Amino acid sequence: MTAEATRHALGAVRSAPTLLEAMHRGPGLDAAAASDAATGAEGERAVLTVLGEAIADPHDQLTAAIATVALGSTATEGSARELARMLDTSSDHLREHVVWALGRGPLVPSALSPLAQTVASGGFSGMLAQRTLQRWSPRHPDAVRSALENALAVCPTAVGRSTLVETLALVPGAATQEILRIVATDSDEHPAARAAAVAALADPADREGREGRSRPSDLTRRVLSEIANEPGPLAPVAAIALDDLDGLANGSWQAARRRRQRSDGSGLTVGQLFLHADVDGDLSHAGQGDTGGIATLLVQLGDALLEARPDVRRVLTISRGRPADGVGDLASLHDSGHHYLSIPLWGPNVPAAQAWPLRIATARGLRRVLRAAGDVDVLHLRMGDVATMVAAEVAAEAGLPIVFTLAPDPNALVAARDRAGTLTRANFAGTDAIEHLLFRERLLRELQSTSAHLVLFPRPALDHDMRALMDLDINAEADRVSVVAEGVSMAAIDAATATATATATDEVGTSRASRALSELDDLLAQLPPERRGLPLAVSVGRLTGVKGMVTLVDAWANEGDLHARCNLLVVGGDVRTPTDDERQQLAAIDAVLPLDIAASRGLLLPGHRPNATVAAWLRAVRDGRPDGAAPGGVYVSASLKEEFGIAILEAIATGLVVVAPGSGGPATYVTDGVTGILADTGSRDRLGEAISAALELAVAPGAAERAAEAQNMVRERFGIETMAGALAEVYHRVATSGAQHRESAVAAS
Repeated sequence: MTAEATRHALGAVRSAPTLLEAMHRGPGLDAAAASDAATGAEGERAVLTVLGEAIADPHDQLTAAIATVALGSTATEGSARELARMLDTSSDHLREHVVWALGRGPLVPSALSPLAQTVASGGFSGMLAQRTLQRWSPRHPDAVRSALENALAVCPTAVGRSTLVETLALVPGAATQEILRIVATDSDEHPAARAAAVAALADPADREGREGRSRPSDLTRRVLSEIANEPGPLAPVAAIALDDLDGLANGSWQAARRRRQRSDGSGLTVGQLFLHADVDGDLSHAGQGDTGGIATLLVQLGDALLEARPDVRRVLTISRGRPADGVGDLASLHDSGHHYLSIPLWGPNVPAAQAWPLRIATARGLRRVLRAAGDVDVLHLRMGDVATMVAAEVAAEAGLPIVFTLAPDPNALVAARDRAGTLTRANFAGTDAIEHLLFRERLLRELQSTSAHLVLFPRPALDHDMRALMDLDINAEADRVSVVAEGVSMAAIDAATATATATATDEVGTSRASRALSELDDLLAQLPPERRGLPLAVSVGRLTGVKGMVTLVDAWANEGDLHARCNLLVVGGDVRTPTDDERQQLAAIDAVLPLDIAASRGLLLPGHRPNATVAAWLRAVRDGRPDGAAPGGVYVSASLKEEFGIAILEAIATGLVVVAPGSGGPATYVTDGVTGILADTGSRDRLGEAISAALELAVAPGAAERAAEAQNMVRERFGIETMAGALAEVYHRVATSGAQHRESAVAAS
């Protein structure tokens, strides 16, 4: 019987006891299908039959998606033709997996036009189609270019045209450069499409990241110079592109790689990336959009790393930016210190979940930053998102080792929904179409296997959870796995404490904290007089669904007597010019309690505030404010999940009793019933009960002693200096042991 291995592996996927286990068994099906198909024509036909039956099963949408990806893994002409046919005939829930799978095999001419149209449609599927066409273009540049040109000729939308131009730029050849010059100089073309062409004109001509093999023409340089000298939004895009041309001409990419091969004792340079935030040293955007706890962490960690070990010379914190702002202060980039660099992105900021179409712009910007920075030794990545996917590819080009913080997301959410019965094999497609669960699980698996070192957060059952959620045996890979708790900077917290106790030890910090308290007093003045004698329940975080702010407001407003016992202060989000996600959350809160009367009912929504302001407010929630709030307030994290919880730690450090999720990282440092209450924060009823219990604990006998012990615990175990010291050791080990990896990457180029 042919395709026996495929049948067996497919049976394992179908019979897996959990959805996550079925996803983990997908690569085994890939390998089995590829092996059976390689036995000859009969084996290939049998594989197509076996996988085709699974793909056609509407009752097991998860297995159908996994089988579709496996079909692409065979990389045969027959499977590629079948996938091309499925572009028109498959159900909607499989189409993105078809587009993804096509990129694993040979070009199919009939798929070119549908893929180009998918590129123009944008979104996650458009990104996958772009990747597939990019993989085909080196061997078939004329065919891919023609399909994209035809799609561009009839595409009416600005987003579609800019994405098609960006994809055209991935196709090697002089003909591509000519198209880009035409689009870049066409005054009737949409500015977004022109911007895509302008930015791409400085890309290496062979599109493989191996700069210097073929130089852009003098005509290209003249075009960019003219646009850079014209007024308008395209000028800064062209100016950056011209700088890129100078980098190519100087061969600085290769020079940087050569420098990384040397061990000259000049000190380590560490890069850390978070694309979905505007990160600056003052944390002025904290809590706005996607600029949450990770932005705070990167700023404080970068500073602490420079103090942790003398062999850390530079830290490069890389985030998003605008073309008009350039990429950062390059004049001082080679000096020791913490440098903030940006990847200039055209158009409005988009939430992380919608950022997949930024793949090419992110890759271009990251190459630019690494080229300018020179001898970067290690790149630390976090999160399974488009920036991490791209950065891993760019790092591989440069022979740059990666340290990856492996958090079980989205796998943990898949497991939780599976247990709750809300996500099943029969309805998997709907959630997957929005959250791209299967693709992201495979991305995490790849990062897990290719990173030089993995960093894990502490969890109560770490070994078990990593096996179950990530299919990772941390004992078997102990030499490249480190468990490192996140840390908080005590500087702002100490300043808030000094202000509260009138013992100013840091004049700048305490002055900032004093201004923050004055701002809080103005905010509390919006409350009606009869509510100003109540304590505050405070929550700090982004206005996004995973943070559970709507559930928090609902629990406070409607659960028992909570509304009568405390006021609620929700800090985070841009409430004046909200993003789409923030607008949805505000609308959902408004449905619970109309925002136009929120303050009169005890709900305050001031929006995001800088980290130092938040620290002062947290301390004030504990101590109370004259004529504004009673002492004995509490902190509430209503997040559906928290891998660790920086904001929770900061609240504990100010002496607050906390409410936190009962699973994940918080359970490793919140002592239930002593320093806080661990709860099922996804349940309105359980959350309300937890807040009530926390309010009682905050004023129970011994509260001051428990708070002092908790504060000492944070200072001793979870200071940012402790985290920085542990990570500096990891970086040093990775950098000193990565020579062979880097040499092989350079040789391959």
